[in-house]
Amino acid sequence: MSEPTSNRILFAASEAFPLIKTGGLGDVAGSLPRALLGLKQDVRLILPAYVDVLARVGRLKTVAEFTLRHYPVRLLAGNLPGTRVPVWLIDCPELYDRQGNPYLGPDGKPWPDNAWRYTIFAEAVVQVASNQLGLDWQPDVVHCNDWQTGLIPALLSQQAQRPATVFTIHNLAYQGTFPHQTFLDLGLSPELWHLDALEYHGQLSFIKGGLVFADRINTVSPSYAREIQTPEFGSGLDGLLRHRQAALSGILNGIDTKEWNPGTDSFLAETYNRRSFANKAVNKSALQQNLGLQPDANTLLIGFVGRLVEQKGVDILLDGMKEILSLPVQLAMLGSGEAQFEKAMLEVAKLHAGRVTVKIGYSESLAHQIEAGADVFLMPSRFEPCGLNQMYSMRYGTPPVVRHVGGLADTVIDASEANLSAKTATGFVFSGERGTDLYKALARACDLYDDKRKWKSIQLTGMGHDFSWQNSAQEYLKLYNAAIRENPAV
Repeated sequence: MSEPTSNRILFAASEAFPLIKTGGLGDVAGSLPRALLGLKQDVRLILPAYVDVLARVGRLKTVAEFTLRHYPVRLLAGNLPGTRVPVWLIDCPELYDRQGNPYLGPDGKPWPDNAWRYTIFAEAVVQVASNQLGLDWQPDVVHCNDWQTGLIPALLSQQAQRPATVFTIHNLAYQGTFPHQTFLDLGLSPELWHLDALEYHGQLSFIKGGLVFADRINTVSPSYAREIQTPEFGSGLDGLLRHRQAALSGILNGIDTKEWNPGTDSFLAETYNRRSFANKAVNKSALQQNLGLQPDANTLLIGFVGRLVEQKGVDILLDGMKEILSLPVQLAMLGSGEAQFEKAMLEVAKLHAGRVTVKIGYSESLAHQIEAGADVFLMPSRFEPCGLNQMYSMRYGTPPVVRHVGGLADTVIDASEANLSAKTATGFVFSGERGTDLYKALARACDLYDDKRKWKSIQLTGMGHDFSWQNSAQEYLKLYNAAIRENPAV
């Protein structure tokens, strides 16, 4: 059977850059549909009409009005800004007319009605996917992403005729679990309350809807697809994932190579590429000056941009801080997260002014400047489904220092003697969970930094890698075609 040249794809997500973003899912939902469109696929992006999204999306028109439960809902149509990707927004002000983080209230805690918010979203997507709104368009495949869309495959599974479903796990640690009473309040079909459906240790699990009922499951790197089938990384769902092993695969995320391009990056003190690589040093000097670090071209400047949480290995960094600062290094950090880690890192910066600077919060401009100005980029994550910053770093000629987990293991090639000789090395990879393990990796980086010829080879090798969405989009196309072929409802 020959594969179709074009599929109708409904891409369902709870966030998408540049409309709204809290993490990697937003990047994927903003980039993958655009890459699929470039492959001549008929793709539509659908997400909730949060108030921030409505403010950024531009011109919209109402294409359907309907009621779900007692909620009046409008389906709005427009385009993802700066692209030709059609976007549909589920407009239900009672549920989505809230500013800021789409999942958390001003108190930093999940909105109390999140189960309702993403159930109504799922039911609206099902209406579109089932061609019940008079749109004269029905997808061949619905691509769902993370727990917020987990009910969609479960609800579609109850229909005799339905599109194929693909479910992508961006981070298995977030599962969308709620009390059994919530299941009853939502009025979901009683047959879905079962160990082999949405029930999880007496609770309702949204993510199980995707893991149990989707035709195909994937995650955002091959290594993470293997890891989540183990108790260490499976977050309690490894047994189910082993059971569905035949339907599970990993596809590495791509990056937005226009947004992250040192040759055109307007945030940089000086743009550069492989031919004008000497200009990278201008960015180091500017970063040191802007952050109050001692101006020193020969000291290894370590960059970190990310959440200050245990997943990102901040505890490993703190555990090894004393040893690390015995090396000739500086540290520039940007991020926010758990109060204990923010406080601890600020204390380190206070004790080592001129060598360590920590900015709490997020700044897009500073994130780009750290990627360009740092000598190495630090990602000592305890687990990392894919990771994007290590790919940004290599594109900017900034070798990453990473733990051998998930997408980090799949993208960074260690600067071993053999890899250096073969000119394939792109960074520094370590195992272990102690500060000493990280220290040893940074000590290796310091030693190699003194050998400018080898160091430049690592930098240029990383810059030469293609991390665009083109390859990944082709892999997703194969995944969609497999799900369509295997859809039992066809």
